[in-house]
Amino acid sequence: MGKLKAVIFDVDGTLADTERDGHRIAFNQAFSQVGLSWNWSVDLYSKLLAIGGGKERIRYYIEQYEPDFLLTDNLNDLIRDLHQLKNEYYRKLLDQGSIPLRPGVQRLIQEAQEGGMRLAIATTSALPNVLALLENTAIHPNWFEIIAAGDIVPAKKPAPDIYFYVLEKLGLNAADCLVFEDSYHGFSASKQAGLKTIITVNDYTKNQDFTDALLVVNHLGEPEQPFTVLAGKIPEKCYLDLALISSYFS
Repeated sequence: MGKLKAVIFDVDGTLADTERDGHRIAFNQAFSQVGLSWNWSVDLYSKLLAIGGGKERIRYYIEQYEPDFLLTDNLNDLIRDLHQLKNEYYRKLLDQGSIPLRPGVQRLIQEAQEGGMRLAIATTSALPNVLALLENTAIHPNWFEIIAAGDIVPAKKPAPDIYFYVLEKLGLNAADCLVFEDSYHGFSASKQAGLKTIITVNDYTKNQDFTDALLVVNHLGEPEQPFTVLAGKIPEKCYLDLALISSYFS
């Protein structure tokens, strides 16, 4: 066994419940702004989350639910503009403090940073959205050595490309790193990259398959807000801290 040298975090659904109460709402605001009657309900959005990336999600929705729009001139421009407008609305939601961090996230990241642990982010979310989320919390973007986001690699999760990119930039082997993810697609990406992964589920992902994950919990936990262990072995503890996650490497 080696030693834990770096912790890599997904963002959407992992650091905060950004999907249902952030991105989904912002998509609908963007559609309304340009006069489209599209409305992504909570249930519909759960299906659309099978597609990684906002622009890719819009295209998939058009293909499956609004095929007449496939004949639109400059469809790529429409998708790009919708996505850009959606990001503007999303960042307004963040600025309003409407999307808090999930339990245990700030505590664990701060402890890891203060303990000298190398930190990185690997997400399909656009870089400005990641920075906006961090800047509206007590987590500082400069705590992360690498923030790999958006279109930085051609193939998004569930492809493992973004994790290979982060490992290359860190100069570390997969065996030296731990990933936090929330979804099957994210876990599939980290697993293909050979990374040990802890899953922190949310309402959209709680019934997905996380076979072979190191640990599956409902959130990272706080001393006064214990987590629930859904799969995996863990010593008697009610929250994840640096000592606990490091123990998986000793």
